Amino acid sequence: MKYSNFEFTHPVFLWTLLVIPLLAVWLYMSRNRNQAKLSIASTKSIQKPSVYAVIYRFLWLLKLAAIALLIVALARPRNVAVTTKNKKNKGIDIVMATDVSGSMLARDLKPNRLEALKEVAQKFVDKRPNDRIGIVLYAGESYTKTPITSDKSIVKRTIETIEYGGIEDGTAIGMGLGAAVNRLKDSKAKSKVIILLTDGVNTAGSVDPKLATELAKGIGIKVYTIGIGTNGMAEMPYAKDYNGRLLYQPMQVEIDEKLLNYIATETGGKYFRATSNTKLETIYDEIDKLEKTEIEEFKYYNYQEMYRGLVLMALALLVLEYLLKNTLFKSFI
Repeated sequence: MKYSNFEFTHPVFLWTLLVIPLLAVWLYMSRNRNQAKLSIASTKSIQKPSVYAVIYRFLWLLKLAAIALLIVALARPRNVAVTTKNKKNKGIDIVMATDVSGSMLARDLKPNRLEALKEVAQKFVDKRPNDRIGIVLYAGESYTKTPITSDKSIVKRTIETIEYGGIEDGTAIGMGLGAAVNRLKDSKAKSKVIILLTDGVNTAGSVDPKLATELAKGIGIKVYTIGIGTNGMAEMPYAKDYNGRLLYQPMQVEIDEKLLNYIATETGGKYFRATSNTKLETIYDEIDKLEKTEIEEFKYYNYQEMYRGLVLMALALLVLEYLLKNTLFKSFI
Protein backbone atom coordinates (compact mmCIF):
# COMPACT_ATOMS: atom_id res chain seq x y z
CA MET A 1 0.00 0.00 0.00
CA LYS A 2 1.33 3.41 -0.93
CA TYR A 3 1.30 6.10 1.76
CA SER A 4 1.13 9.46 0.05
CA ASN A 5 0.09 11.89 2.82
CA PHE A 6 1.93 12.96 5.97
CA GLU A 7 0.28 14.59 8.97
CA PHE A 8 0.52 15.27 12.70
CA THR A 9 -2.41 14.06 14.81
CA HIS A 10 -1.71 16.59 17.58
CA PRO A 11 0.29 19.39 15.91
CA VAL A 12 -0.25 21.73 18.88
CA PHE A 13 2.58 19.92 20.71
CA LEU A 14 5.03 21.17 18.08
CA TRP A 15 4.82 24.64 19.63
CA THR A 16 6.75 23.17 22.58
CA LEU A 17 9.81 22.94 20.31
CA LEU A 18 10.15 26.70 20.79
CA VAL A 19 11.55 26.06 24.27
CA ILE A 20 14.41 23.94 22.87
CA PRO A 21 16.70 26.95 22.19
CA LEU A 22 16.02 28.27 25.71
CA LEU A 23 16.69 24.83 27.17
CA ALA A 24 19.92 24.60 25.19
CA VAL A 25 21.14 27.90 26.68
CA TRP A 26 20.16 26.76 30.19
CA LEU A 27 21.97 23.42 29.86
CA TYR A 28 25.07 25.09 28.46
CA MET A 29 25.17 27.68 31.25
CA SER A 30 24.52 25.04 33.92
CA ARG A 31 27.43 22.96 32.63
CA ASN A 32 29.79 25.94 32.81
CA ARG A 33 28.73 26.80 36.37
CA ASN A 34 29.32 23.22 37.54
CA GLN A 35 32.86 23.07 36.14
CA ALA A 36 35.75 24.04 38.44
CA LYS A 37 37.82 27.04 37.32
CA LEU A 38 41.59 27.47 37.69
CA SER A 39 43.25 30.87 37.45
CA ILE A 40 46.84 30.94 36.26
CA ALA A 41 49.19 33.65 35.08
CA SER A 42 49.96 32.08 31.78
CA THR A 43 48.29 29.39 29.61
CA LYS A 44 51.16 28.83 27.21
CA SER A 45 52.39 25.75 29.04
CA ILE A 46 48.90 24.22 29.26
CA GLN A 47 48.23 21.47 26.75
CA LYS A 48 45.23 21.88 24.44
CA PRO A 49 42.06 19.97 25.48
CA SER A 50 41.87 16.42 24.18
CA VAL A 51 39.23 15.26 21.72
CA TYR A 52 37.47 13.43 24.56
CA ALA A 53 37.31 16.61 26.58
CA VAL A 54 35.73 18.50 23.70
CA ILE A 55 33.17 15.73 23.12
CA TYR A 56 32.32 15.62 26.83
CA ARG A 57 31.50 19.33 26.78
CA PHE A 58 28.68 18.64 24.28
CA LEU A 59 27.20 15.42 25.68
CA TRP A 60 24.25 17.48 26.85
CA LEU A 61 23.22 17.84 23.19
CA LEU A 62 22.22 14.16 23.23
CA LYS A 63 19.77 14.89 26.03
CA LEU A 64 18.45 17.92 24.18
CA ALA A 65 17.95 15.91 20.97
CA ALA A 66 16.09 13.24 22.97
CA ILE A 67 13.73 15.87 24.39
CA ALA A 68 13.08 17.26 20.90
CA LEU A 69 12.30 13.76 19.57
CA LEU A 70 9.87 13.12 22.45
CA ILE A 71 8.07 16.39 21.70
CA VAL A 72 7.69 15.44 18.03
CA ALA A 73 6.48 11.99 19.11
CA LEU A 74 3.78 13.63 21.26
CA ALA A 75 2.52 15.37 18.10
CA ARG A 76 1.90 11.87 16.64
CA PRO A 77 3.42 12.04 13.14
CA ARG A 78 2.00 9.50 10.72
CA ASN A 79 1.67 8.65 7.05
CA VAL A 80 -1.81 8.24 5.61
CA ALA A 81 -2.93 6.10 2.69
CA VAL A 82 -6.36 7.01 1.31
CA THR A 83 -8.31 4.56 -0.81
CA THR A 84 -11.39 5.90 -2.59
CA LYS A 85 -14.23 3.80 -3.93
CA ASN A 86 -17.29 5.13 -5.72
CA LYS A 87 -20.70 3.52 -5.61
CA LYS A 88 -23.08 4.59 -8.35
CA ASN A 89 -26.75 4.71 -7.48
CA LYS A 90 -29.34 4.00 -10.14
CA GLY A 91 -28.47 6.49 -12.87
CA ILE A 92 -30.46 8.46 -15.40
CA ASP A 93 -31.79 7.13 -18.68
CA ILE A 94 -31.80 9.85 -21.34
CA VAL A 95 -33.28 9.84 -24.83
CA MET A 96 -32.27 12.61 -27.21
CA ALA A 97 -35.16 13.11 -29.66
CA THR A 98 -33.77 15.18 -32.54
CA ASP A 99 -35.51 16.89 -35.44
CA VAL A 100 -33.77 16.05 -38.74
CA SER A 101 -36.15 17.84 -41.10
CA GLY A 102 -34.81 19.91 -44.00
CA SER A 103 -35.00 23.14 -42.06
CA MET A 104 -32.31 21.81 -39.71
CA LEU A 105 -29.87 22.65 -42.52
CA ALA A 106 -30.60 26.37 -42.04
CA ARG A 107 -27.42 28.40 -41.67
CA ASP A 108 -28.35 30.73 -38.81
CA LEU A 109 -26.15 28.48 -36.64
CA LYS A 110 -22.72 27.60 -38.01
CA PRO A 111 -22.16 25.72 -40.23
CA ASN A 112 -25.86 24.81 -39.92
CA ARG A 113 -28.29 23.84 -37.17
CA LEU A 114 -27.80 20.10 -37.52
CA GLU A 115 -23.98 20.19 -37.47
CA ALA A 116 -23.97 22.63 -34.53
CA LEU A 117 -26.27 20.28 -32.62
CA LYS A 118 -24.11 17.22 -33.35
CA GLU A 119 -21.01 18.92 -31.93
CA VAL A 120 -22.78 20.02 -28.74
CA ALA A 121 -24.60 16.71 -28.28
CA GLN A 122 -21.33 14.74 -28.37
CA LYS A 123 -19.85 16.97 -25.67
CA PHE A 124 -22.99 16.40 -23.61
CA VAL A 125 -22.57 12.62 -23.91
CA ASP A 126 -18.97 12.89 -22.67
CA LYS A 127 -20.26 14.56 -19.50
CA ARG A 128 -22.66 11.69 -18.72
CA PRO A 129 -20.33 8.73 -18.00
CA ASN A 130 -22.72 7.12 -15.52
CA ASP A 131 -25.94 7.32 -17.53
CA ARG A 132 -27.53 5.41 -20.39
CA ILE A 133 -28.40 7.36 -23.53
CA GLY A 134 -30.50 6.61 -26.59
CA ILE A 135 -31.09 8.49 -29.86
CA VAL A 136 -34.45 8.99 -31.59
CA LEU A 137 -34.67 10.88 -34.90
CA TYR A 138 -37.78 12.34 -36.45
CA ALA A 139 -38.90 14.42 -39.40
CA GLY A 140 -42.20 13.50 -41.08
CA GLU A 141 -41.95 10.19 -39.19
CA SER A 142 -39.74 8.89 -36.40
CA TYR A 143 -37.46 5.98 -35.61
CA THR A 144 -34.93 4.84 -33.01
CA LYS A 145 -31.39 5.39 -34.21
CA THR A 146 -29.79 3.88 -31.10
CA PRO A 147 -31.56 2.14 -28.19
CA ILE A 148 -30.68 3.22 -24.67
CA THR A 149 -27.12 2.09 -23.97
CA SER A 150 -24.28 2.76 -21.56
CA ASP A 151 -21.74 2.46 -24.38
CA LYS A 152 -20.90 6.10 -25.03
CA SER A 153 -18.73 5.30 -28.04
CA ILE A 154 -21.79 3.89 -29.83
CA VAL A 155 -23.87 6.92 -28.91
CA LYS A 156 -21.22 9.35 -30.15
CA ARG A 157 -20.77 7.46 -33.41
CA THR A 158 -24.53 7.56 -33.91
CA ILE A 159 -24.62 11.31 -33.37
CA GLU A 160 -21.73 11.77 -35.79
CA THR A 161 -23.61 9.93 -38.54
CA ILE A 162 -26.89 11.85 -38.17
CA GLU A 163 -27.78 13.55 -41.44
CA TYR A 164 -30.73 14.93 -43.33
CA GLY A 165 -32.65 12.57 -45.59
CA GLY A 166 -33.62 8.94 -45.46
CA ILE A 167 -37.08 9.55 -44.05
CA GLU A 168 -40.07 11.60 -45.15
CA ASP A 169 -39.59 15.32 -44.60
CA GLY A 170 -41.76 17.28 -42.22
CA THR A 171 -41.89 17.94 -38.47
CA ALA A 172 -43.73 15.26 -36.51
CA ILE A 173 -43.05 16.47 -32.97
CA GLY A 174 -45.71 14.15 -31.52
CA MET A 175 -44.20 11.10 -33.19
CA GLY A 176 -40.68 12.05 -32.12
CA LEU A 177 -41.80 12.49 -28.50
CA GLY A 178 -43.91 9.32 -28.64
CA ALA A 179 -40.96 7.24 -29.93
CA ALA A 180 -38.75 8.58 -27.12
CA VAL A 181 -41.43 7.78 -24.52
CA ASN A 182 -41.65 4.25 -25.91
CA ARG A 183 -37.89 3.83 -25.42
CA LEU A 184 -38.20 4.78 -21.73
CA LYS A 185 -41.46 3.14 -20.71
CA ASP A 186 -39.74 -0.01 -19.36
CA SER A 187 -36.77 1.79 -17.84
CA LYS A 188 -35.92 1.01 -14.20
CA ALA A 189 -33.68 4.07 -13.87
CA LYS A 190 -33.98 6.46 -10.93
CA SER A 191 -34.77 9.25 -13.37
CA LYS A 192 -36.00 9.26 -16.97
CA VAL A 193 -35.34 12.24 -19.22
CA ILE A 194 -36.10 13.23 -22.81
CA ILE A 195 -34.31 16.09 -24.57
CA LEU A 196 -36.64 17.06 -27.42
CA LEU A 197 -35.16 19.40 -30.02
CA THR A 198 -36.98 20.95 -32.95
CA ASP A 199 -36.80 24.01 -35.19
CA GLY A 200 -40.38 24.15 -36.35
CA VAL A 201 -44.04 23.43 -35.67
CA ASN A 202 -45.87 20.12 -35.66
CA THR A 203 -46.86 19.64 -39.34
CA ALA A 204 -46.85 15.87 -39.77
CA GLY A 205 -47.32 12.54 -38.06
CA SER A 206 -50.24 10.63 -36.59
CA VAL A 207 -49.50 11.28 -32.90
CA ASP A 208 -50.80 14.39 -31.16
CA PRO A 209 -47.93 16.05 -29.26
CA LYS A 210 -50.22 16.69 -26.28
CA LEU A 211 -51.18 13.01 -26.11
CA ALA A 212 -47.49 12.06 -26.17
CA THR A 213 -46.95 14.58 -23.39
CA GLU A 214 -49.62 12.92 -21.25
CA LEU A 215 -47.97 9.55 -21.83
CA ALA A 216 -44.59 10.94 -20.73
CA LYS A 217 -46.15 12.55 -17.67
CA GLY A 218 -47.92 9.33 -16.70
CA ILE A 219 -44.69 7.33 -16.79
CA GLY A 220 -42.78 9.96 -14.84
CA ILE A 221 -40.59 11.15 -17.72
CA LYS A 222 -39.21 14.66 -17.57
CA VAL A 223 -38.97 16.41 -20.95
CA TYR A 224 -36.57 19.26 -21.68
CA THR A 225 -37.56 20.98 -24.91
CA ILE A 226 -35.25 23.05 -27.12
CA GLY A 227 -36.36 25.34 -29.93
CA ILE A 228 -33.38 25.89 -32.23
CA GLY A 229 -33.17 28.87 -34.59
CA THR A 230 -32.68 32.62 -34.55
CA ASN A 231 -35.43 35.12 -34.03
CA GLY A 232 -36.61 36.57 -37.35
CA MET A 233 -35.18 35.42 -40.68
CA ALA A 234 -32.73 32.66 -41.49
CA GLU A 235 -31.18 31.22 -44.64
CA MET A 236 -33.01 27.96 -45.25
CA PRO A 237 -32.80 25.40 -48.06
CA TYR A 238 -35.76 25.53 -50.47
CA ALA A 239 -34.55 23.50 -53.48
CA LYS A 240 -31.57 21.85 -55.19
CA ASP A 241 -29.77 22.95 -58.33
CA TYR A 242 -28.98 20.67 -61.29
CA ASN A 243 -25.83 19.47 -59.47
CA GLY A 244 -27.81 18.44 -56.41
CA ARG A 245 -26.55 21.28 -54.27
CA LEU A 246 -28.95 22.96 -51.86
CA LEU A 247 -30.21 26.44 -52.68
CA TYR A 248 -30.86 28.84 -49.82
CA GLN A 249 -33.03 31.88 -49.32
CA PRO A 250 -34.05 33.97 -46.31
CA MET A 251 -37.18 32.59 -44.65
CA GLN A 252 -39.11 33.35 -41.50
CA VAL A 253 -38.12 31.20 -38.50
CA GLU A 254 -41.25 29.64 -37.04
CA ILE A 255 -41.09 27.62 -33.83
CA ASP A 256 -44.13 26.52 -31.83
CA GLU A 257 -42.79 27.81 -28.51
CA LYS A 258 -46.22 27.57 -26.90
CA LEU A 259 -46.31 23.80 -27.56
CA LEU A 260 -42.71 23.31 -26.42
CA ASN A 261 -43.41 25.24 -23.22
CA TYR A 262 -46.49 23.10 -22.63
CA ILE A 263 -44.59 19.83 -23.05
CA ALA A 264 -41.81 20.92 -20.69
CA THR A 265 -44.11 22.38 -18.03
CA GLU A 266 -46.49 19.39 -17.94
CA THR A 267 -43.65 16.92 -17.46
CA GLY A 268 -41.61 18.93 -14.95
CA GLY A 269 -38.92 19.89 -17.44
CA LYS A 270 -37.89 23.22 -18.91
CA TYR A 271 -38.07 24.96 -22.29
CA PHE A 272 -35.00 26.59 -23.88
CA ARG A 273 -34.48 28.66 -27.01
CA ALA A 274 -31.16 28.23 -28.83
CA THR A 275 -30.54 31.20 -31.09
CA SER A 276 -26.79 30.66 -31.57
CA ASN A 277 -24.06 28.03 -31.26
CA THR A 278 -23.01 29.45 -27.90
CA LYS A 279 -26.57 29.49 -26.59
CA LEU A 280 -27.10 25.89 -27.71
CA GLU A 281 -23.98 24.77 -25.83
CA THR A 282 -25.07 26.72 -22.74
CA ILE A 283 -28.45 24.98 -22.81
CA TYR A 284 -26.94 21.50 -22.83
CA ASP A 285 -24.58 22.55 -20.01
CA GLU A 286 -27.59 23.69 -17.97
CA ILE A 287 -29.46 20.44 -18.59
CA ASP A 288 -26.31 18.57 -17.54
CA LYS A 289 -26.30 20.48 -14.25
CA LEU A 290 -30.03 19.98 -13.66
CA GLU A 291 -29.85 16.22 -14.12
CA LYS A 292 -27.03 14.82 -12.00
CA THR A 293 -26.49 11.16 -11.18
CA GLU A 294 -25.92 10.52 -7.48
CA ILE A 295 -22.48 9.07 -6.76
CA GLU A 296 -21.57 7.92 -3.25
CA GLU A 297 -17.88 8.20 -2.43
CA PHE A 298 -16.34 5.99 0.25
CA LYS A 299 -12.89 6.74 1.60
CA TYR A 300 -10.80 4.23 3.52
CA TYR A 301 -7.87 5.47 5.62
CA ASN A 302 -4.81 3.44 6.60
CA TYR A 303 -2.36 4.97 9.05
CA GLN A 304 1.34 4.27 9.52
CA GLU A 305 2.23 5.61 12.97
CA MET A 306 5.76 7.02 13.36
CA TYR A 307 5.86 8.11 17.02
CA ARG A 308 7.12 4.73 18.30
CA GLY A 309 10.33 5.04 16.31
CA LEU A 310 10.90 8.55 17.63
CA VAL A 311 10.40 7.42 21.25
CA LEU A 312 12.86 4.57 20.76
CA MET A 313 15.41 6.98 19.23
CA ALA A 314 14.98 9.37 22.18
CA LEU A 315 15.48 6.54 24.69
CA ALA A 316 18.54 5.35 22.76
CA LEU A 317 20.07 8.85 22.98
CA LEU A 318 19.40 9.07 26.73
CA VAL A 319 20.92 5.63 27.30
CA LEU A 320 23.89 6.57 25.13
CA GLU A 321 24.47 9.74 27.14
CA TYR A 322 24.25 7.80 30.42
CA LEU A 323 26.67 5.10 29.25
CA LEU A 324 29.19 7.59 27.88
CA LYS A 325 29.14 9.61 31.10
CA ASN A 326 29.66 6.52 33.26
CA THR A 327 32.23 4.73 31.12
CA LEU A 328 34.33 6.57 28.58
CA PHE A 329 33.95 10.01 30.18
CA LYS A 330 33.70 8.96 33.83
CA SER A 331 36.99 10.61 34.65
CA PHE A 332 35.59 13.99 33.53
CA ILE A 333 32.74 13.96 36.00
